[in-house]
Amino acid sequence: MIIKCSETKTEQLYRILIGSVVPRPIAWVSTQSTNGLNNLAPFSFYNVFSIKPPMLGFSPGYKRPATADSTAIAKDTLTNVRETGEFVVNVVSQFLAEQMNQSSADYPPDVSEFSAVNLTATPSTTVKPPRVGEALISMECKVFHIHDLGGSALVLGEINCIHLSDEVVKADANSGQLSIDLDVLQPVGRLSGNLYSTINDRFEIARPEI
Repeated sequence: MIIKCSETKTEQLYRILIGSVVPRPIAWVSTQSTNGLNNLAPFSFYNVFSIKPPMLGFSPGYKRPATADSTAIAKDTLTNVRETGEFVVNVVSQFLAEQMNQSSADYPPDVSEFSAVNLTATPSTTVKPPRVGEALISMECKVFHIHDLGGSALVLGEINCIHLSDEVVKADANSGQLSIDLDVLQPVGRLSGNLYSTINDRFEIARPEI
């Protein structure tokens, strides 16, 4: 079977792509509106793209795309990052999966997901949006660029500050080099439909030397 994207309905193409690009990491993005209301929502179109400078990106969609007769209505996250230029990406561990999923509900704009799903809005260090206090890793970001894609947007952010819980950090006994203990972090990945994945099954392959 060959799928020609230009000839395929958006819904069908969406299902094929989210079932093909798996597992996807989840950006649990906290933002703050210009009037100080905190917002929290998960996005699985997300990854890290650069280390110098440290850069990540995620893609929030629209509540309603633009049509010939109406303008687009952006999701609260996209509105907030456009207006404030700041956000925090919180890593979703397995013990937070239910609250992450619940925070994706379509709450009214005047409701904070932090309160709705019983999470702690902990002050950040370099940005106004709070981080999820229960998250083991949180990355404070300033918007680098927002590129409109039509039915969604690509938000690129430079990472200013990373909060790591002590229990998720391990140091090499010889070099002192820090790394993340995945057995503690237990990150959750997004599959298709209502499916998620964990990292309990892993294998190691050394990089080749030529």
